[in-house]
Amino acid sequence: MTDSLKIKSPQTQTEFDEYYNLRWEMLRKPWNKEPGSEKDEGDKNALHFMAMINDSIAGVARLQFNSPNQAQLRYMAVSSNHQKNGIGSALLNRLEAIAKENGATELILQARDVALDFYKSNQYIIIEKTYLLFDSIQHYLMKKEL
Repeated sequence: MTDSLKIKSPQTQTEFDEYYNLRWEMLRKPWNKEPGSEKDEGDKNALHFMAMINDSIAGVARLQFNSPNQAQLRYMAVSSNHQKNGIGSALLNRLEAIAKENGATELILQARDVALDFYKSNQYIIIEKTYLLFDSIQHYLMKKEL
């Protein structure tokens, strides 16, 4: 991981545009989904985070609280040219700390099959196989006690 990594919440319209663009580029565009498909109704009540390297966006994630004890990670993505450099783990660690500071005792997420090893390496366990996104991307419910 680079020393210039900074994790922050988007504040300006430009930062939110960059945040949502990376979500779309990594999580929707490869399946020919339109811009805007990376957003949902939960965005307005969630906490948003972006990993920045030298003022350039490298990763994104959203944290929402499902109950006082349970937080959920959604829409996590690291740009292709920054993967395997510790950015995802740094982003995940920051969100776990924030969830814990706010009273959550567990963090859940729906992991794509290609991300299972990443989450397992960060001490998440598979609870169950869940849904198929876009008829091709298998997801798994995973959990970590905080």
